[in-house]
Amino acid sequence: MAILFAMPRLTPPTHPRHVRQLSTLGERLRAARLRRKLTQAMVAERVGVTLPTIRKLESGDPTSSLATVIRVLQVLGLAQDVDKLAAEDTLGRQLQDRELKRPRRRTATTCPPNSGDKPG
Repeated sequence: MAILFAMPRLTPPTHPRHVRQLSTLGERLRAARLRRKLTQAMVAERVGVTLPTIRKLESGDPTSSLATVIRVLQVLGLAQDVDKLAAEDTLGRQLQDRELKRPRRRTATTCPPNSGDKPG
């Protein structure tokens, strides 16, 4: 009889700025839920997750999956907002433009010296 041990899933440390962003996202999702007069239990049922998962998402827990976020947005009628994420890649375009070959400067073509003699 084999005994299997499940290793807990490790989440890498999250940068403080990202922690704030996740917390802000959670607050926005909570506000959207409350505006729609939905309870966490109602959202959890519609999304197909547990109540603690919704609580973690609204608290900004970094272990929440992107798929769960998208399903919550769908339930709240905000799924189109996902299309706005990373839509404008200004930095990427700048980096790409820097890599484009710059046109070569034209150099003056070498012409035979003008001797001042006119053919005749």
